[in-house]
Amino acid sequence: MHDLSFRDRAVFLAGPEVLVVADLHVGRDEASGVEFPLGERSDLHERLDRLLAHYDPAEVVVAGDVLHSFSHVAPSIEASLYELAGCCHDVGARLVLVAGNHDTVLSEVWDGPVHDSYRLDDGTVICHGHELVDDPATRYVVGHDHPAIEIEGRRRPCYLFGEGVYRGTDVLMLPAFNRLAAGVPVNEMQTSDFQSPFVTDADVFRPIVYDADSHETLRFPPLGEFRRML
Repeated sequence: MHDLSFRDRAVFLAGPEVLVVADLHVGRDEASGVEFPLGERSDLHERLDRLLAHYDPAEVVVAGDVLHSFSHVAPSIEASLYELAGCCHDVGARLVLVAGNHDTVLSEVWDGPVHDSYRLDDGTVICHGHELVDDPATRYVVGHDHPAIEIEGRRRPCYLFGEGVYRGTDVLMLPAFNRLAAGVPVNEMQTSDFQSPFVTDADVFRPIVYDADSHETLRFPPLGEFRRML
């Protein structure tokens, strides 16, 4: 994991200079039914801008569930997506979209390619993680389950890292980048509770938490051991 840098629900891969986020769920606020603005559009834009300024990546890859709605995409949601693409373009980064299970109409509103999985030069394969991909990798980076962990009554988004857990290959699961997407506490989750087939043994995945206050990355023991400490 020496080449991975964690920050604000994203991960930066230093070798290929790629920033990866998952589960944007653009339009989640409009689907909420709340009558007052929830600020999703500005929040996604501002946080992505800060990540781009910090890492200066060559590419930004969205690991699935770019959109929230399975069927209807309002003009405001399409505009929000292209605004995020503009953030990347303005700093010379290429935006790459990988389809998730929510992205049934993504190709109707996005005029660029939509990938089932995306391979980096270092052999990392990025996919959503809702289904397996026929693409051998040195490492898989996925989303889908929206992992979070509860510590002392506080729920925090977390990453889950499993060394050699899928066919001898490392798996890194990202939290949802959209802060309106509820995180699912993994404290008591067993393997069968995860939706991603990349989780073949939940107990060996290590939670990783980025602390925004201290800018520290906190790495915890594997879930099978850690849950006994909570």
